[in-house]
Amino acid sequence: MSSEGEIRSLLGRALDADEAGKKEEAIELYGRAVEQILRLEDKERREKLNKFAKQALDRAEELKGIRYQAGQQSAPQASRHPPTVLQPVRSSTAPASPSRPAGPVLEISGSRHAYTSEEKKVLEHTSHVNAKVYVPFMDIDLLEKFHFPMPFTDRDGYLELAPKQKRDFVSWVRVSELSEHPQLIVGDHPDFYSIRQTVVSDCSFVASLAVASQFEKKFKRRILTSIIYPRNSKDEPIYNPSGKYSIRMHVNGVPRKVVIDDYLPLGRYNQLLCSYSSNKNEFWVSLLEKAYMKLMGGYDFPGSNSNIDLHALTGWIPERALVKSTEPDFNADAVFNRLQEGLSLGRCLVTVATGELTDAEAERTGLVSTHAYAVLDMREVDGVKLLQLKNPWSHLRWRGNYSELDAVHWTPELQRTLGYDPKMAATYDNGVFWIDFRSIMNFFDVFYLNWDPALFQYTYCIHQSWSAGVGPTKDAYNVGDNPQFSLTVPAGRGSVWILLTRHITSIEDFRENHEYITVLVYNSNGKRVYYPTDPPPYIDGVRINSPHCLCKIRLDPAAKRRYTLVVSQYEKTATIYYTLRAYSRTKFELEQLGPRYTTVENLSGEWKGRTAGGCLNHPATYKNNPLYRLHIGPADTSDLVIELRGPKVYQVGLELTVVSLADDTVTAPFVSQKTGVYRSGFCVLDLEGIPAGVYQVRPSTFLPDQESPFFLKVKSTTNVVIEKLN
Repeated sequence: MSSEGEIRSLLGRALDADEAGKKEEAIELYGRAVEQILRLEDKERREKLNKFAKQALDRAEELKGIRYQAGQQSAPQASRHPPTVLQPVRSSTAPASPSRPAGPVLEISGSRHAYTSEEKKVLEHTSHVNAKVYVPFMDIDLLEKFHFPMPFTDRDGYLELAPKQKRDFVSWVRVSELSEHPQLIVGDHPDFYSIRQTVVSDCSFVASLAVASQFEKKFKRRILTSIIYPRNSKDEPIYNPSGKYSIRMHVNGVPRKVVIDDYLPLGRYNQLLCSYSSNKNEFWVSLLEKAYMKLMGGYDFPGSNSNIDLHALTGWIPERALVKSTEPDFNADAVFNRLQEGLSLGRCLVTVATGELTDAEAERTGLVSTHAYAVLDMREVDGVKLLQLKNPWSHLRWRGNYSELDAVHWTPELQRTLGYDPKMAATYDNGVFWIDFRSIMNFFDVFYLNWDPALFQYTYCIHQSWSAGVGPTKDAYNVGDNPQFSLTVPAGRGSVWILLTRHITSIEDFRENHEYITVLVYNSNGKRVYYPTDPPPYIDGVRINSPHCLCKIRLDPAAKRRYTLVVSQYEKTATIYYTLRAYSRTKFELEQLGPRYTTVENLSGEWKGRTAGGCLNHPATYKNNPLYRLHIGPADTSDLVIELRGPKVYQVGLELTVVSLADDTVTAPFVSQKTGVYRSGFCVLDLEGIPAGVYQVRPSTFLPDQESPFFLKVKSTTNVVIEKLN
């Protein structure tokens, strides 16, 4: 009879084999562990271990295929995602599994059952980041082995050092060599005041650590320390003498596992060449930074922004708020009030970044050019809007109004209200300072906000790829081949947030990123959109080369609405892998507009000589344009799409006419249907419910004698036979 210890030993060996990449051995050991658990006669012990049996079985299945979500059963894959009314998800105060952060459990593709085969391929492909593999983090990872007879060494080797590190680098040292009494965290929470950035160019990441750790202290919620393993019986992260740590980070659509050892770079003056805690026995700052730098390809990191960094650390929803003080429609009061409310209630985390500053401006102001600062507090006192910031360097502070050097504005009343003594602050530069909002608007460019997803009850998630060969390189004329979704929202108050996340697989994506993406929203009743500007988008997203793009759609208090969401890009040069998430406090339906046509025919033709007849304004020659006959059936009715592509220098159009219907008792829905105004290089007819029968389609340019090749694509939900008439 098996003992619980033997079963746990089997699971431990299976995890070791899994981690070492020994797939077949891991599958065998997981299977043996499951069998041993199921054979237990003691019901209490069997029930106690059932969770591990389920996780082991799921992991074994995942190793045989690509099935990342624990505990899910396969489901037949539909050709497209059905419309889904999303179910409520857990609130932030509900009990959470130790391996998962508190907050919503995202619905996957509107289904509780399985990823589609496409999603599996996307998540597998984007598990490969900077030539390393980062698998999704699962409950079974709680059983990972952390203690070894010999100190653990990461098989991926040492991280690449930045040039400034290499200049002073002496050796890699373990945490146990740096402190006689090392701890992961000193006290009951990480101290944001203790964080020190050094020579690594990751100011936004260090600022992110500061605001997340301050949140933990203020609101008693683990959003940062919850991602560090191993943990003790109180579910607290702990120092590991064996030197192995696992960090759960939200990357490329799902939480993923980043395994590190505790080797840190040491300089010639016995100083750490990475970010660290001013408490010499505390190492959470250095280890979290190391995990993130490993994920990003090494300490030689070009930098990112706090939206990216905080999303990776917490999974919170990223948003950018530009400081546009020179624009007439910029509402400074509304921006400040929104940020202050979100920050004070723990709804969001906030950092702010400077713009380009001249050397003279930097010297005069004490600010660093293009640098991220943590926003610790926001207050309004007697009509003056103030922010408390922290420089990740933990030195070099603002020298203007409301700095510790300001002898004019710091009245005794203001000092008491903010609990701040400028004279005391002047004796020690820890990088923390107060600054007025007017100065923020003068010297800073953008606020980075990350919102708690637990603010929303309903959510949706899908992982997809968009091939470089599908659709045009630019979205100037045609978005018909772009990924599109139908969104149905009820009447009411509030909004639906749409987050588009492009997956990053190489550090070069940060250094030389040319993929500018966004989400366009059209008020087109959920129908597929073809022309990018006709009609104009209801919400025209700004194309940015950040991995995250957030769009907010306000509900109409008076009416239910259906929108079309279009994933758009400025200049697509490679296949894009992405995740689309939607969040709302109100139920909504989101449906992918997938391929629904059983027949797709591609034809090529030419306007040349006599057949370059121009439009109907030239009746004598229009009839000479190429003509095609379409035999549509046998279905009584079908949906039909005809696309025409020609040179962008020519305006082109289509006309579809009815010749005869298969059923004489049916009335034709039209005599002829045209694409309307002639358009540059592309036009389309999209018709629903047309009767079976014979039709003719004639492509034309606007003017006669415009000679060139053209391409026709005919798509139908029933069979189509095409013959060329002239």
